Amino acid sequence: MLTVRGARHAILVSADGLLMERSSDIGRDEAPAGSAPAAAGPDASRTAPDGADPVRAAVLAGRAGRFGGLIPAQSRRRAAGRADADDKAAPAPRVTFVVLSPTDPMTRGQLRRMAELAREEGHEVRWEEARGGATAPFRTVGGLRRLLRRAERVVMGDPFSRYVQLLLTITRARDLVVVDDGTATMEFVAQLARGERLVRWHRKGGRLSPRDLLFAPVSAAARRRLTPEGSGSGRGRRVEVFSAMPIDEIPDGVVVGDNDFAWTRARFGPPRLTSGADLVGTSLVETGVVDGDRYLDAVRALAEAHGATRYFAHRRESADKLHRLAVETGLEVVRPDLPLELIARRGPIGRTVLSFPSTVVHTLPRALAGTPVRVAVCDIDPTWLTATASPRAQGFLSGVTGTARDVHRLAVVSPA
Repeated sequence: MLTVRGARHAILVSADGLLMERSSDIGRDEAPAGSAPAAAGPDASRTAPDGADPVRAAVLAGRAGRFGGLIPAQSRRRAAGRADADDKAAPAPRVTFVVLSPTDPMTRGQLRRMAELAREEGHEVRWEEARGGATAPFRTVGGLRRLLRRAERVVMGDPFSRYVQLLLTITRARDLVVVDDGTATMEFVAQLARGERLVRWHRKGGRLSPRDLLFAPVSAAARRRLTPEGSGSGRGRRVEVFSAMPIDEIPDGVVVGDNDFAWTRARFGPPRLTSGADLVGTSLVETGVVDGDRYLDAVRALAEAHGATRYFAHRRESADKLHRLAVETGLEVVRPDLPLELIARRGPIGRTVLSFPSTVVHTLPRALAGTPVRVAVCDIDPTWLTATASPRAQGFLSGVTGTARDVHRLAVVSPA
């Protein structure tokens, strides 16, 4: 989403993921002059700032991987430090969602459905074939250049995306917000705190490819842009992370906001429940972390142990893998046309939802708060990892499970 100074028309951009849960925490007014700066550093707490101003909030691009909803139509601007003279909220600004369309068919399908929800909420959607051929990126970047130059605030869904990193080198915005409910958010914040190169956790420790080396200067420039500077001066660069994921290692100057899925709970449900269990899939095989045969055995054992009948596929799982899984386990494979958080809120959903370490062990308990649904997580056995998996894979996945709240921990399954 981009917001141009003085404009009443906000632009929201999503690259290859879904749309954001809410805008109230990313579009606030600046604090009045002389007020104390927000807490920052390792002991900083999550914030839900007052003075929401969706007109000035903006999303640039990226894979907003697990957002459970849309910017709510009922968002209203409030003047910082005072109420409206007539005590009435101003109408929410018109928002345009600009989708930088991915090539993956399942993700495209989910984005199409999310676009429908955006229109139902009163927003516009502009669909860009940003990856549609060799010249598409040049056309897309060229078309966004002027808006990026004028934007005061930039909100991105995936700081690891090369597309996002390239666009960050164009914008002059002094207010940057990362909005993502994916496990990558945890790694991003930790890498930023340590001043490390931005690289996805499952690729860390591997050799740089020629493409990585070629893109290294752009990536380094993006990391510098995502580092706060001049905190409290009124002219420095402000960086915020807005997520449902646990973030402990907070870099100096970075503000952390909490996504509680309030819009999703208000918009959908309560869900109709089934008597059985559902199993949530993962793309760990596709990313080269987990061996395919071991994963299939683990899914079969987990389904048999808990009576699961349905398997909700991750949008990046391959068709061949899912076909084999359906044939060999007897599970009904469901390819959701919406994010799982929305699917679960709408129902029907099992009274128990089983998952391996992934984003959903953090987001589903929030989206399903107030329902009797139990979310249970099964750890990844080290013997399931591939020979080429990152040395950090086991520790990272254990951390995803260990930091999840309101979930039931399952013993690692032992395939027969």
